[in-house]
Amino acid sequence: MALARELLEAPELPEDIDFADLDEEARRDLRTLPRGLAETVGKHLVAAGGLIDTDPEAALVHARYAKTKASRVPIVREALGLVSYHAGHWAEALSELRAVRRMTRTDQHVAVIADAERALGRPERALDLAKEVAGRPLPREVEVELRIVAAGARRDLGQLDAAVVSLQGDDLDPAKRDPWSARLFYAYADNLAAAGRREEAVRWFLAAAEADTDEQTDAGERAEELANPKPADEPVEGQDDSSDEQA
Repeated sequence: MALARELLEAPELPEDIDFADLDEEARRDLRTLPRGLAETVGKHLVAAGGLIDTDPEAALVHARYAKTKASRVPIVREALGLVSYHAGHWAEALSELRAVRRMTRTDQHVAVIADAERALGRPERALDLAKEVAGRPLPREVEVELRIVAAGARRDLGQLDAAVVSLQGDDLDPAKRDPWSARLFYAYADNLAAAGRREEAVRWFLAAAEADTDEQTDAGERAEELANPKPADEPVEGQDDSSDEQA
């Protein structure tokens, strides 16, 4: 009952929210609604988008409210699915993005769906989904992201060598500077490290750090940690090592 009340009560919108801030494609999708309702739903989508990085739970409230008003509009379900994913509500994200996939008959969010399956402890389903769409004309960034997720699923299953091999391809070139290069290099390095191939992992973490111009990853730190591992008996900084003397 509490959740039902939360969904029915409109969350307060920030004063600076403007329907015009919603991207043109989303506004076009909302045209199937009466004008007033479209603007209301659109404003809550704008609010959700503005909060997703700083307060995903608050963003989720706006996205859920939008769904109560326009559950048959794909862009609304898409927004709720993506916000749920960012907030760590994997089952809700999976449900919403599967619905979007049925409604739009596209695989735009297939990598996110597969990753939600992984997060729910079902790596086999993530791999099944990757196999299902293999050979389909996916956007390049989606195809690369799905490879990263599938590699993670193989790693979940203990298939470390297969995880490494699955990421190899034309995009795995340290000179590349595509939008996905830093993430791909990082994932490759991370799986190399998990497979015990430390020197190769260091090189690829460094490649990821160079490609990561926006500093979205900790690739540089990972490279440093692998290149200069601390001795197992080295005291942790700040740790009191006088216990033996007191014993």
